[in-house]
Amino acid sequence: MRMIGLMSGTSLDGVDAVMADFDAGGLPRSRGHIHQPYDDALTTGLRDTDATTPLARLLQLDARLAAVYAAAVETLLGATGQARDSVSAIALHGQTLWHAPRADPPVTCQAGDPSRVAEATGLPVVADFRQRDLAAGGVGAPLAPVFHAALFGTAHRRCVVNVGGVANLSVLAGGGRAERGFDTGPGNTLMDAGARRHLGTAFDRDGAWAASGQTDTRFLARLLTDPYFQRPPPKSLDVATFDEHWLDTQPGQPARPVDRQATLLALTAETIADAVERWGGNPRDVVITGGGAANTALCRALAERLGDHRALLTSDALGVPAGQVEALGFAWLGRATLRGEPVDLTAITGARRPIVLGGIYPA
Repeated sequence: MRMIGLMSGTSLDGVDAVMADFDAGGLPRSRGHIHQPYDDALTTGLRDTDATTPLARLLQLDARLAAVYAAAVETLLGATGQARDSVSAIALHGQTLWHAPRADPPVTCQAGDPSRVAEATGLPVVADFRQRDLAAGGVGAPLAPVFHAALFGTAHRRCVVNVGGVANLSVLAGGGRAERGFDTGPGNTLMDAGARRHLGTAFDRDGAWAASGQTDTRFLARLLTDPYFQRPPPKSLDVATFDEHWLDTQPGQPARPVDRQATLLALTAETIADAVERWGGNPRDVVITGGGAANTALCRALAERLGDHRALLTSDALGVPAGQVEALGFAWLGRATLRGEPVDLTAITGARRPIVLGGIYPA
């Protein structure tokens, strides 16, 4: 079976598309990858979306995202030279516009109309993964820990942390079982906002600007008092929980923007390391994936915080490029859906039972 995995995460920077073949053990191998950036207007529209956004605008974003996803599929087919009829289906996470797992009832919204994607590409689409988990009593995210267990599981205890806009942690017991998984807090989102505001760039490359500042320990301590960090898993975040508006309301801001940026980097490193210490069960190593793996200052801060007794590895060192892990994961989940295989997220999201995730939209 060959799948195309599409992932657009909370960084709101674009879509990763990966062509995945599966080996005899059911693990995906990348045959090619492309990243298709969002244009500035789409990124701005997504960033300005919240619970008050008019329905007409939400539906327009839904249609625009579907066109972006379909274009990414065409680009990937061209880049890899793979025939369309060799692909079984597209696995589409969609772009999260709203995620409220603690609402009554819990709700989640991933935009990028799968019907339009199926029609535009001529390929079946598997989508609505989070919705099915919520329906089964889960918190809808993260879904990746079961894939991390299949891909990175080993004989010893290991944690995998994906650092996108939000950071999430997968706790893998010895033998490769996913024991726990949850969102730890902000990943890149606050640092990216600082880069946009003060550097005029989409992100702080290598964390170099943050590394030139000084961490404000009092301000960091204030940020760490947010109740989310103390809440036990299962738990998942909406990207708007820790955003610019949340940050701007915090008192005691550092006088220099560069020191605020340094403090935000420390916040991401501290909340990840604290989650590993509290819930990781003393892992031998921690594997970092996602855009944060390219932030050398963040990796350095996280390694220092984890200590010498616990190695920090990038997924690249294990043979899987950090920017492809999530898209490969949804290709893996989409394959399970096509095969009618339940995925057990009971220990991750709190779902009542193992379930077949998502829905299938025929070509």
